[in-house]
Amino acid sequence: MVGSANLNVMMKAARKAGRSLVKDFREVENLQVSMKGAGDFVSRADVAAEEIIKEELMAARPTYGWLGEEGGGEEGKDPTRRWIVDPLDGTTNFLHGMPHWAVSIALEHKGEIVAGVVFDAAKDEMFYAEKGEGAWLNDKQRLRVSARSRMIESVFATGIPFAGRRDLPETLQDLARLMPTCAGVRRWGAASLDLAYVAAGRYDGYWERGLNAWDIAAGIIIVKEAGGFVHAIDPSESVIDSGTVLCANEPIFDQFSKVIRQS
Repeated sequence: MVGSANLNVMMKAARKAGRSLVKDFREVENLQVSMKGAGDFVSRADVAAEEIIKEELMAARPTYGWLGEEGGGEEGKDPTRRWIVDPLDGTTNFLHGMPHWAVSIALEHKGEIVAGVVFDAAKDEMFYAEKGEGAWLNDKQRLRVSARSRMIESVFATGIPFAGRRDLPETLQDLARLMPTCAGVRRWGAASLDLAYVAAGRYDGYWERGLNAWDIAAGIIIVKEAGGFVHAIDPSESVIDSGTVLCANEPIFDQFSKVIRQS
C-alpha cells in the first residue's frame, strides 16, 4: 500500500523510535539485578522515544495538536487535527525483558481517528491503516479480521487490572462468563497489539476497561479498516471518551458483546 504523506510521516517516526527502543531493550536484561535501576532506565527510554516521535511529527506537521502518554496534551494552531501517541505500550513487558510491546501513533481529525500505526519493533511488524484504505501489515499484507462464527472456536484478549484497580471485579466477572463459551483468553499486556492482532485475525475479539486514548487510538482504525466492529462497552459512549473497548469480527460481535455487557 502506498500511504498518504501523513501516514508515511507516522511510519517513519514509529520506526525511528522503535530502533531506539530495541537498542534500550537489549540493555534491560543487564539491569534486572536492580529493580529500581531497570525501572528508571525504562522510564527514560519511554520518554526518549516520545521525544523522538514528537520531533519527527511536529517537524512535518507543526500546526497539529498533540496528546502523548508522557508529555500530556497541547493544542495546535490547527484545532481540528492532533497526534495521539503512546511511545511504549507494554512497558511492564519491556521492563521484564519480554518482547511484546509497541509504538502507537494515531492521527485524529475533527474527533475521528483517520490514520493509525502500531509498530512492534521487537518482531519488526508494522500494522497500519488509513480511513477508507484498508489495514495492512508491513509492505504488502492486507489485514482482515477472522471469519470464525462460533464462540467456542474463538480466542479473545483482554487486560486484567493490576495493583488494586477498581475494575478488577468486573473483569473477573467477564472472565467467569466468557471462559466457558470460548476457546481461550489471552492477556499479553499491550492494548495496541491486542487490537492489531484482532485486525490480523490472530484474536477473534478483545475487550478492556480503564484505557487511555493513546492506548487504543491507533488500534481502533486498524481494526475497523480490517473489517472489525469496535465499540465502547457501554454502547451509548465513545471508545476514546469512555476508555473502554469491545471489538470482534462481525459474525461473533453480537454474541461476544452480550457476554461482556452483562456486568
